[in-house]
Amino acid sequence: MKMTDLLIAQLDAEAPRTRRTLERVPEGRDDWKPHEKSMAFGRLAMLVARMPSWISLIVDRDDLDLNPAGGSNIDQTPLKTSQELVRAHDEAVEAARRSLAKASDDHLKKPWRLLMSGKTVSEQPRDVVLRDTFMHLSHHRGQLTVYLRLAGSTVPAIYGPSADDQRFA
Repeated sequence: MKMTDLLIAQLDAEAPRTRRTLERVPEGRDDWKPHEKSMAFGRLAMLVARMPSWISLIVDRDDLDLNPAGGSNIDQTPLKTSQELVRAHDEAVEAARRSLAKASDDHLKKPWRLLMSGKTVSEQPRDVVLRDTFMHLSHHRGQLTVYLRLAGSTVPAIYGPSADDQRFA
């Protein structure tokens, strides 16, 4: 089995779980934080929604500079409703699926670099970066479920039932 088949299967398994979480994000709580050191609710939800777009960046580009000269060219348009979050997520998942489908295993073994102001802060094979991206998404989606609970929203089943959603996801 090709690595891309495994990665697409992982994407297809995680996408509905993330989508169910984003569907429950309440409107009007973008600035709310459970603690002063926490990320704002709206920023976290937007991160989770757009994180699948990282897959295309990793597959299609050789690097990403988080602080490039001239400023970022990554879309940071606020997503204000659960519908906007879900739409952005669905678009990112489809783009990720397309990028993975055209990639070879040899390409996924090539190095990918994360830069900060032109300096390399991390360089690893793309398949390793992609694996870590899926774990990173799971981490932030878990944070988002805590925010949902604290904000009085329901928490969806992710890998198994939640107190609000008894299906075995």
